[in-house]
Amino acid sequence: MNKKGLILLAIIVGVGVYLIAGRGKLQKPKYQVPPRLTSPVPDRGTVPPEERDEMVIMTNLDIPWEIGFLPDGDRLITERPGTLIRAGIDQELIEVNGVKDIGEGGLLGLAIHPNFEKNNWIYLYLTSETNGEITNRVERYILNENSLNDRKIIIDGIQGSAIHDGGRIKFGPEGYLFITTGDAGNENLAQDRDSLSGKILRLNDDGTVPEDNPFGTPVWTWGHRNPQGLTWDNQGRLWATEHGRSGSRSGYDELNLIERGNNYGWPVIQGPEERVDMVTPIIQSGPNTTWAPAGAQFYQGSIYFAGLRGVRLYEYQIEEENLVEHLIDKYGRLRAVSLKDDFLYLSTSNTDGRGNSAEVDDRIIKVNPDAL
Repeated sequence: MNKKGLILLAIIVGVGVYLIAGRGKLQKPKYQVPPRLTSPVPDRGTVPPEERDEMVIMTNLDIPWEIGFLPDGDRLITERPGTLIRAGIDQELIEVNGVKDIGEGGLLGLAIHPNFEKNNWIYLYLTSETNGEITNRVERYILNENSLNDRKIIIDGIQGSAIHDGGRIKFGPEGYLFITTGDAGNENLAQDRDSLSGKILRLNDDGTVPEDNPFGTPVWTWGHRNPQGLTWDNQGRLWATEHGRSGSRSGYDELNLIERGNNYGWPVIQGPEERVDMVTPIIQSGPNTTWAPAGAQFYQGSIYFAGLRGVRLYEYQIEEENLVEHLIDKYGRLRAVSLKDDFLYLSTSNTDGRGNSAEVDDRIIKVNPDAL
């Protein structure tokens, strides 16, 4: 090969190395939408009338955990490995830094500030690792178009683990931020009021402790194992779903009415057991049935909550004190339940290693609760 050929070969090899290293101009955009997010949202006008009350509107997601809605109608969806999706006319991926995807931990809860139109604040609950220690925290960001800016830690130091990380966060009717935390696999933490684990926490939107919190700390209620659903009814009362015992003796999952300062008993009492200074759940699954309840949403007199191991949507009719089951094993494991314009939005959790994953999993399903 002559000198000119050697020079040309060197240039080709150099360009190849440059592009492989990820520094060339031909590098793919960091947040390019992958094929898994290109499933179109059905146009209601093109869907047969009998199918309009129940539609799969997103497919091939990666362990979606929470669904929220911006004032402009765009959906925000957290994926446990560390991605926030903004889905509207277009679908964008936003990478969340610092997420430790471990077991049940990762990027979990999402809350949108009640005054989002003025401040653009969103809140994320995530698992992280520092110096070999697994912890959970809540962060606040300004969401500008498709980027997260001005990160502020609202609360950290919540013990984390591969199991029982809680993770649901929601703003209540009075503007306080409520946070569920699990016992991180250490059941004794639930009865330790000085620990943030196994609790429901209540904070101001800047992370400070409200003056009327019962113990002068972020703790609102205690004695929880792994609460994963929060919702308020039309009387302003707070309800929470909670995972009971697991393993070979799985059962005693709970739906609780949450009141200031109460101890909900884990691990001292379970199921229907009673103790003077502890609260027995409104309903529980019994010793032989496992709901593995997750997201919860109040609508028209009922608490709707998702079942992971239960693989169905549960409806607790409050006045009738009656539990109804919907979508039994139709979509597999269900996790998030959100409400928008009188429709429930559900997420599946079949790709988390504990379900039977279909080709299109995981999915977001839009359901008319009046048609169930």
